Amino acid sequence: MKKILVTGGAGFIGSNLVDALLADERIDFVRVLDNLSIGFEANITHHKNNPKFEFLEADIRDFETCLRACDGMDLVSHQAALGSVPRSIQDPLTTNAVNISGALNVLHAAKESGIKRVVYAASSSTYGDSPGLPKVEDKIGRPLSPYAVTKYVNELYASVYARTYGMEVIGLRYFNVFGPRQSPNGAYAAVIPLFINKLQNGESPTINGNGSNSRDFTFVANAVQANLLALFSEKKEALGEVFNIAFGQQTTLLELFETLRKALNVDTQAVFGPERPGDIPHSLASIEKAQRILGYFPEVSVAEGLKRTVEWHI
Repeated sequence: MKKILVTGGAGFIGSNLVDALLADERIDFVRVLDNLSIGFEANITHHKNNPKFEFLEADIRDFETCLRACDGMDLVSHQAALGSVPRSIQDPLTTNAVNISGALNVLHAAKESGIKRVVYAASSSTYGDSPGLPKVEDKIGRPLSPYAVTKYVNELYASVYARTYGMEVIGLRYFNVFGPRQSPNGAYAAVIPLFINKLQNGESPTINGNGSNSRDFTFVANAVQANLLALFSEKKEALGEVFNIAFGQQTTLLELFETLRKALNVDTQAVFGPERPGDIPHSLASIEKAQRILGYFPEVSVAEGLKRTVEWHI
């Protein structure tokens, strides 16, 4: 029976993970640390009367807060981050402060608290300008945005803490995770909830570029599954490593738009805008390493995930 700290646990991926952890018989206590800057208390309100749950509203940029959050915990799931490539281009200083200094605070607080295992959210943005497809963990390029720099630095620090302090640190490189609780609001909303929201309101979504850019969209239940596997893996070869977490299928933005349009039964057309600075043109993951070492076999397809996501928004 383990006690676990989930940073960013009121956010989209974090709150879905919290639900799964509280339903897992191996976990007897979940503490969430979140400053609610992009997360929502409503995502975790249904747990507030659960004696196995605690919510700490605070910021990972404060080291003493991270120490307090780690007190008495056995595991750490570090999901807190400021996502979005455009946000990082607009405000690289805050992205750096949260994603690098904040992540280092969490990692060091875990080390100082005697917590051996930290599983952290990495990002496919780390592949940068590497042209090869599918993306394989040990072949990366140069980062294309401040956000990508911060997520790569997370991996570097994780590797150092694994080798220098003997910590069991495992990184999960998420590929375009989507699903229920992903917010359609704000200037930096992700493409799927943004498209759904626009189509529901009879508005034309903007596709950046000509629509041929592709992504390896990954339903959130698959990301949750990967986290559970990493948290409880007994394989030594998983420690100090980073794994692609994806479905292993390419979907273009035009294909995505058409799928959502049909699911919502609307005739609205898209408009096309310029390419976004810092965007990777194409993304497709090899998940062979995660399959072989973690036993990760994604259970929810992109089509089924989109169906569930549309149903949640409706």
